[in-house]
Amino acid sequence: MRSTSDAERPGAHGTSRHERSVHLLERATGRLATAAIARMEDTLSWYRAMPAEQRSWVGLVIQAGIAAFVDWYRNADESRPTPTADVFGTAPRDLIRSISLQQTVEVVRVAIEVVEDNVEDVVGPDDVRDVREGVLRYSREVAFSAAHVYARYAEARGSWDARLEATVVDSLLRGEVDEDVRSRASALGWTAASGVVVIIGRPRPDDGTSADEIRRSARHAGYDVLTGGQGDRLVAVLGRVEDPLQAATAIVTHFGPGPVVVGPLVPDLVSAATSARPAVTGLLAAAGWPDAPRPVSAGSLLPERALAGDLEALNDLVAELYVPIAEAGPVVLETLAAYLETGASVEAAARLLFVHPNTVRYRLRRVTDVVGLTPTDPRDSYTLRLALSLGRMNPPAIE
Repeated sequence: MRSTSDAERPGAHGTSRHERSVHLLERATGRLATAAIARMEDTLSWYRAMPAEQRSWVGLVIQAGIAAFVDWYRNADESRPTPTADVFGTAPRDLIRSISLQQTVEVVRVAIEVVEDNVEDVVGPDDVRDVREGVLRYSREVAFSAAHVYARYAEARGSWDARLEATVVDSLLRGEVDEDVRSRASALGWTAASGVVVIIGRPRPDDGTSADEIRRSARHAGYDVLTGGQGDRLVAVLGRVEDPLQAATAIVTHFGPGPVVVGPLVPDLVSAATSARPAVTGLLAAAGWPDAPRPVSAGSLLPERALAGDLEALNDLVAELYVPIAEAGPVVLETLAAYLETGASVEAAARLLFVHPNTVRYRLRRVTDVVGLTPTDPRDSYTLRLALSLGRMNPPAIE
């Protein structure tokens, strides 16, 4: 509480020293604001680099802050709240996007320094102590107010970004990608021009922080990321990817229990739906392979996807497995079929084909060379058997 014995003592013209100080501060408001802006020009390089319009916004905040201080100081006491809400209300909302909270604190610091340096010239030596105490108390509240404004903006921006991101992800999965969607993705920080993959799993049954954690982990690993929930699915679209499974490993712990399926790598964001479709059907069919790794590629789930009625998986099994094996020669296809039909026995297949077991082994290695799957591996054997059945049912033209 300010002592009335000094501050309220009448002046020469019947007004108190406090009223005189307020009057002098009001007259000096413009001069103090100009001095603060000049000092910012000298000491803050980021302020000098701002466009003229944005510098004028900062000037408005400075003028409003000094005027609000004078208004507060007029009736300052311990019970009156500090009227700081209007200080930041004078500038457009775009100013919050233009300068950081740290830069705002620097602006407040410079304004305080200027007022403190000039207050004795404004009010005289007798009242300088009382005014400086008011400046310190008021500046503290302004700093708290700035933090509050930025926190509210961040909360509102976060909610808006989450809704916008969910819309973009939905459009990508449906293949409805136009210039507007690309522009929105860019506004959300997407810059990747190549290497895009879609990863889909179940969300965690917790407080809904999975999407935020995916964003942090993906960006820490150097990927662009768009993520959001779609009903009982959690979707992540990553950019700047070279190895899809490696990229998925960076975020897999943020998904809920169950499979996490990785779509194929596509060249750009426009093609994201091409990666999303296999990932979606893979998630639905993954129950057919309980021991699948986590994450698992949609390509590794071709048998389950085909059995679930995924036409793309059916065609891929024939085109990527049956056709190359058939083109490798009739004896390779015949040997693989004999090996699978005889319970994966090299000796039994050799007897059936009237050849030496080493011949069977050689031809099976030829299968591995052609399609990258090993007939002696149980999982690969299952995939090859299904591919052969589908190829026989709908024989493609073999050149």
